[in-house]
Amino acid sequence: MKMEALRSIHSSDLWSLCGRAFSFTRSQPALPEKLFFCRAKFGDSGVNGSSSLRVVPSTLLAAEKEEAKAVLTLFLKKQGLSKGVAARTINKSDLFIDHLVSRLHSVHKSRYLVGRELTTLEIRDALTPYLESLLEEYGNVLVDLVENFPNAPPPAKQKAVAPVSPPVSTLDSKKLKAISRVSELDSSGDLRPQILYLIELGMDLEKIKLITRRFPAFSYYSLEGKIKPVVEFLLDLGIPKAQIPTILGKRPQLCGISLSENLIPTMTFLENLGVDKTQWAKVIQRFPAVLTYSRQKVKQTVDFLYEMGLSAESIGKVLTRCPNIISYSIEEKLRPTAEYFRSLGVDVSVLLQRCPQSLGCSIEANLKPVTEFFLERGFTVEEIGTMISRFGALYTFSLTENLIPKWEFFLTMDYDKSELVKFPQYFGYSLEERIKPRYARVKVHGVKLLLNQVLSLSGSNFENVLKKKIEKALSDGGHENGKLKNFGIGST
Repeated sequence: MKMEALRSIHSSDLWSLCGRAFSFTRSQPALPEKLFFCRAKFGDSGVNGSSSLRVVPSTLLAAEKEEAKAVLTLFLKKQGLSKGVAARTINKSDLFIDHLVSRLHSVHKSRYLVGRELTTLEIRDALTPYLESLLEEYGNVLVDLVENFPNAPPPAKQKAVAPVSPPVSTLDSKKLKAISRVSELDSSGDLRPQILYLIELGMDLEKIKLITRRFPAFSYYSLEGKIKPVVEFLLDLGIPKAQIPTILGKRPQLCGISLSENLIPTMTFLENLGVDKTQWAKVIQRFPAVLTYSRQKVKQTVDFLYEMGLSAESIGKVLTRCPNIISYSIEEKLRPTAEYFRSLGVDVSVLLQRCPQSLGCSIEANLKPVTEFFLERGFTVEEIGTMISRFGALYTFSLTENLIPKWEFFLTMDYDKSELVKFPQYFGYSLEERIKPRYARVKVHGVKLLLNQVLSLSGSNFENVLKKKIEKALSDGGHENGKLKNFGIGST
C-alpha cells in the first residue's frame, strides 16, 4: 500500500465491522464461530478506493492479531527499544495491529478465499518487509505512527537540521526524559561516559539531542555494552573516524544491534550473495541501514534482481555499489520502474549493472518529466531508450539544474542533436568546468571534433587530438598559421 494511501486511511475504514472486545489465549475455550466481515482498502485492488469483504472466523482473527503483535514487538526490539518500551507501544497500537492484519489479508487474499490459514512464518514474512518499508519512510518516528495510527506523523526527511533543540513543549514525557539524560551530570559534574565518548568522536550535545529526539532509546545505550563495540567495529572496517557521527546520525539503531548475533551474520550473509568484503567501509557509508534489514527482505531484492536477468556476480556488484536498493519496495518501486524503462526499450538488466540507482527514481516525479523533456525536443522513444542504455545515469539528473541548462548551451554548439544520441554522457559533464572551456578551445581554432572527443578525453589527449586536427586543417590550406601559436606552430 502506498504511503499516501496509508496516511489517508481513517480508523473507520479499518475493520469497521470487526469486534475487538475480546482477548485471546491458547488456553481459552474456543470462541463461538461468529463470523467477522472485515473491510480493508488494498493498494493492489486495481481500483482506487475499492474495498474487499472477507469472512474471517473470530478465533482466527484473534490469533492473527496475536501473531501480528509478536512480529511488531520483535521488530521494535530489533530497532533498539527495550522490552518494556516495546510492550507499552504495543498496548497503544490496537488500530495499527488491525491494520497489519488487514495487510495480511491483502498479501495472502488467495489463501483466505480457499479457507487456508497462514503459518507463523508466513505471517512474519508478510509483515516484516512492510514494517521495514515504514521504517525507511518514517525513520525514528515510526513509534509515533504505531501508537497514533491512523493519524500518521510526517515522514522522516533526510534534510540538514539547524543545530537547535526542539521546543520541549512539543515532546512527550518519554522523549523529554531521554533528551534530558544527554545533558545530565554525575556527582563529579561530568556528562555521562557515553556522551563524552560521542563528543570525542566529533558530535556535539545538540547533535546527540536531535538523534535522541528521533530515537529516544539512543540515550539509554551503554558505552561499553552498545556504543563503543559498534564504533570500534566500524573503525576496524576502515570507516574514517570523521564519518562515524554521520553514520550514527543516520542509523543510531546500529548501536542497539548485537554484533555477534546480527551485524556480523548479516555481513556474512551479504558477502555470500556477492557483496565485496573489501568494500564494507564504502557500503556502510553509502547506506548505513544496510545491516539493519532482515535476511528475508534482502532475499526478496536478490530474487528480483535474478528475475531481471542479472547473474550472481552482477548482483554482488549491484549490492556493493548501491546497497540502498534493498530498501525499495519490490512491488511499489522496483518492478513498476523496471517496467517503465522497458517501455522505452531499455534492457533493464544492463541498466541495473550500469546505474542501479536509476530504479530508485520516482516514475511521476523524475522519469516521466525527463521523457517528456526529450520528446518535446524532437527525440523519438527509440532514441531516448538508446540514450538511457548508453548512459544509465541520464534519468538521475535534475531537469532544472542539469538537463535544461546543458541543452540550452548545446543549441549554441555546432552539432546535430543526433550527437546526443551517440554520446548522452554529455549531460554528465560539468557545464562550467568542462563543456564550455573545451568547446571554446575548439571553436577558437575553427576546427571541429566529435562531441565525445571534446569531453571524454583527458587534458593531454584532448590537446593532442586538437593539435593534430589543426595541423591537418593547416595542411589543407584552410586556416591561417597564426591560429596555431598556442601549439608552437607558425610560418617558417
